[in-house]
Formats: sequence, structure tokens, C-alpha cells
Amino acid sequence: MKTRPLIFDAHLDLAMNAQEWNRDLTRPVLALRASEQGKTDKPDRANGTVSLPEMRRGGVGLCVATLIARVEHNAYSPVAGWRSPAQAWAQTQGQLAWYRAMQEAGELVQIRNVAALENHLTLWHSAGPAEKTPIGYVLSLEGADSVLSLEHLARAREQGLSAIGPAHYGPGVYANGTDASGGFNAKGRELVKEMDRLGFILDVTHLCDDCFWEALDLFQGPLWASHQNCRALVPHMRQFSDEQIKALIARGAVIGAALDAWMLVPGWVRGKTTPQSANLTLEKFVGHIDHVCQLAGNSQHAGIGSDLDGAFGYEQTPTDLNTIADLSKISGLLAARGYAAADVDGITHGNFVNFLKEKWK
Repeated sequence: MKTRPLIFDAHLDLAMNAQEWNRDLTRPVLALRASEQGKTDKPDRANGTVSLPEMRRGGVGLCVATLIARVEHNAYSPVAGWRSPAQAWAQTQGQLAWYRAMQEAGELVQIRNVAALENHLTLWHSAGPAEKTPIGYVLSLEGADSVLSLEHLARAREQGLSAIGPAHYGPGVYANGTDASGGFNAKGRELVKEMDRLGFILDVTHLCDDCFWEALDLFQGPLWASHQNCRALVPHMRQFSDEQIKALIARGAVIGAALDAWMLVPGWVRGKTTPQSANLTLEKFVGHIDHVCQLAGNSQHAGIGSDLDGAFGYEQTPTDLNTIADLSKISGLLAARGYAAADVDGITHGNFVNFLKEKWK
């Protein structure tokens, strides 16, 4: 019997969209767009691509779903943040409450160990394509600014938090992220070591180069890059160099390619360049996946970490992607490049699934 298609998306800001963008993600994407017509408070109003029904339609049955609340530092604020870690912690707790509410409604199910993962895979593959199967999510924290103390870190682990990316944009409470430089501070080194002891997955996405290399020395446990593209194709420090990608491959990491347009084509100018003017299609996205595979010599370290609706909408995605359901097109594009069916399955879901099975067993 043919099983239901499955895509594992390693990075979605679901709770951020629900709580800060005030989107009811149980509704269709088109209904969400219609409800936002004329609004200008967010850069992607009326252009959203993600909702839970649309994820099911495209076979996105597993994802890494985030908590995110950064803290503003000095005058540097390319991304809005909270004025104190306490406020950021409270924001993540509100986001956590939304995930719990979605679980109670049968929309989501949290995946925090191998047994839960296996159960969800069985449920997903045995259900018909029209059935409202809960979407499985692995809980991750994007940027550790909201972690008030090591005691709060342990509390978050008890709440089911599985992965943490220590930094986001700019300087952070613990580490330096995109567009910043310098290594971890003393608190950050303590945080990473305690993450290792508690069994977290380290998400190296957004770490500046200095913190990236220091993290690989400090942390001996499992690590991945949930939404990260290739600097060789788009020269910017937000992407990883070939040397960094090879170091991740050597550590058994999986790297999820992201769909934000400025990470897919060089020279993107926000507010000026458009997907149409850049001739941006999903082929460019698949090119970043292929680059990781070529560096690895196999397909086992590449995946999808779309970051769709991560403060951008379809105005900043490939022209042949209207909603998250269009991630289903990636299988055909990989096959057209000569990838075997087993490799395609690995990239679209199997590599991240196998990573979790191995690291959680």
C-alpha cells in the first residue's frame, strides 16, 4: 500500500505567527490573507504562506517548531526585541501555551522521544490524505536570550524543549549571531556546556563565525543547522562556508535549506528586488541542497528548514511557491537532477527523522 507523503520542515515559527502576528493557523491560508488586507504593521501582511491545513495538504507532517523572543541590545536592533530577558521568557511561555492549546485541539502533537516519533510516523503513514492527522512538532528555541538562568534551562527541558540555537540576529545575551562577531561570553559558555549535559540538540543556525567554531569545541552532543544556506552560492555571513558545512558533516549534522529569498540569490535588496526580477524559483533552493550533498559526497546531511513566514511571506519566496504546500514540488525537482527515490525521501524527511532516532535512542 502506498504511504502518505511526508515532509519534515526543520524550522517554522508557528507560535510567533499565532501570537505576534495574530494569525489563527487552524484557518486556510487564503482566509488569513483576506483577513489582513490593508494592514501594514508587519512586513508580510496578506502574504502569509503557512497554516496547519496547508501543511497537511502538502504532506508537511513533521516540523521543528520554535519559541522565539529576542532581547534588544544597545542601539542594534535589526529585528524587534524585548527590553529584558524576563519579558522574553514570558513571551516564550505564552508561545508554549499556544502549542499546548493546539495539542488539546488535536491539531499538533509534541515529539520529544523515539517512541513518540515512531508512533507519529505510523499514524501519519496509515491515515488517508484527507484525514485531519495531528502534525508532529519538535520544540526548539531560536535564540537563547529568553533563558533567564541555568535553572530556567532545566525547566525548559522538562517542558519538552529539545533544541536551542544560542543566537539570532546581532549580539545576544549569551552569543553573537548574524551580522555580529566575537565568541561566547562566560555565561554563554556555561549555557552551552549545560545544554550538552541536559541532552539538548545544539542548533548552530545564526551563529556568527567566531561562535560557530567555538560551539563545535564546547559542545560534544548532537547538532544541526535547522535553516541554513550556502555561502559559496550567496556570499553573506548568514550562510555557512564550505569549511563550516564540512565540519557539520563530520559531526553527523543535518542542514536544512531555507526559503527566504535573500538567502537564495546574491545581491538581494530588501524592498526593491522581487522574486520575479531575480528570476527566483525553487530550483535555486534545490541548488543549495545539492551543494551540501556534493560537499558530503552523499545526500544524508541535507534537508528542508523552510523558515516560511519567518517575518516574510510569498513576496520573498520563489515564484513557484505560493504556500507551504508547494514544498511537495521539491521531490520532483530533486528527481529531475538525478537523485534516486531513497535520496529524495532522505532529503524531504528521512535525514532529520534518522538524526532524531539516532540521537534520542
